[in-house]
Amino acid sequence: MRKYLFLVLLFTFSWQISVLSQSSKKMTKAEREAAWRAERLRKKAVEERREHQEDSIAYVQAVEALRSGSWALEASNVTFNNGVTRFVTQSTNYVSINNGQGTVQTAFNNSNVYSPNGLGGITLEGNISGERMSQDSEGNIFYSYVIQGGNFSATVYVTLTAHTNQATARVDPNFSGQPITMSGYIYPYDTAGVFEGTASYY
Repeated sequence: MRKYLFLVLLFTFSWQISVLSQSSKKMTKAEREAAWRAERLRKKAVEERREHQEDSIAYVQAVEALRSGSWALEASNVTFNNGVTRFVTQSTNYVSINNGQGTVQTAFNNSNVYSPNGLGGITLEGNISGERMSQDSEGNIFYSYVIQGGNFSATVYVTLTAHTNQATARVDPNFSGQPITMSGYIYPYDTAGVFEGTASYY
């Protein structure tokens, strides 16, 4: 009798599991696309929040670096006065200020033009003066200064995009009238990964 009852209970339990399993499979199949979409939206929202937080931190660090006079804009592309844009290596194409000394460097590794800095471009160094900094209502930062070397000078206009460390630097040489615009990201100078070639003193 006990064996009979055990078999009945076992059968009943197995049947319930089978029914629940089939119901679960039917429900999962019916809701699979909706669940996938919901999970995709959730992951996207989490990623957007993470990126926003990282951008906000990078923006604050960039603003503080500009104010302290110790920063570097690592450029990923350089646009010439004629509108031509070249993509470049960030570590060797940059604009920077540190300890009152400014540097502007370009490096076009595949250039056949004479290269004073040994990197396919030029490296200019000079003293900094006339620094100005302002901010608009959206949070965009506008920063400008004059870099003065032995026989050269240029005015640099930096625009830092609001809530991120993305920026552009327009370098307007006073001796040539052929400005270039370097686009990239601003970092505190001591965290930037820039490499300087042979400096030119004009």
